[in-house]
Amino acid sequence: MPADRRLLLKLQAVKYKIMKAESEYIFGLRPVIEAIRAGRQIERLLVRQGLQGALYHELMTEVKKHKIAWQIVPAERIELVTRKNHQGVLAWLSLIEYQDLSILLPMIFEKGEEPLIIALDGVSDVRNFGAVVRSADCLGAHAVLIPEKGSARITADAVKASAGALSTMPVCREKSLVKAIRYLKESGLKTICAVEKSEQRPSECDLTGPAVLVMGSENKGISREILSLADKLTGIQMTGNIASLNVSVAAGIFLYEISRQRMG
Repeated sequence: MPADRRLLLKLQAVKYKIMKAESEYIFGLRPVIEAIRAGRQIERLLVRQGLQGALYHELMTEVKKHKIAWQIVPAERIELVTRKNHQGVLAWLSLIEYQDLSILLPMIFEKGEEPLIIALDGVSDVRNFGAVVRSADCLGAHAVLIPEKGSARITADAVKASAGALSTMPVCREKSLVKAIRYLKESGLKTICAVEKSEQRPSECDLTGPAVLVMGSENKGISREILSLADKLTGIQMTGNIASLNVSVAAGIFLYEISRQRMG
């Protein structure tokens, strides 16, 4: 086996040992199928490359029906977690129950409230994610919106960083963040994108009314496709030697300004 392949497997072994310790997992075709049918939410599903058969097709039917994120992987990826009779299937159970955005949004309007959703584009650090959820809960947001791929997993560390807010704050996980934001715009929410360079500070923008606040990752920021949907581009002016803020700190500042303007 090439040296780079061995190194990759070692890194993956560390990753999956951490995942194994942080959340409950199940394996085997029938146990995973029945868990899905019983309403257990799946955080992540791995399926062995080349897997076939009647039970496999039964599993895929449930996966598509429940819109579960899944990935085809070599057998050794699964065996980094367990060498028991996994039958080529391994699933991590979610620590929270994800909410359906298309059901949640009308409920917010029906209460007579102006929706405030915070969308996270590529925020993959679990502690940052948890801290953002904590700020969202403290400052009146109704939900956190994340994509299926490229987002932080809901781990024990994320729950801890949220100070328990993940137990009460609705989290909506959508296959396409772009489509989800388009849906929010069509539903009457303005799209506010937090960017590093903007001539307008949050206090200089009208941030009142139904809105979705989009925060990007510290490395890549917000994707161009989502930026093209923005109604407002706003940024925090920096006066120190460091040119950027941690995403969870920045989210807290934007959410506070939105909350301040809403209270008049």
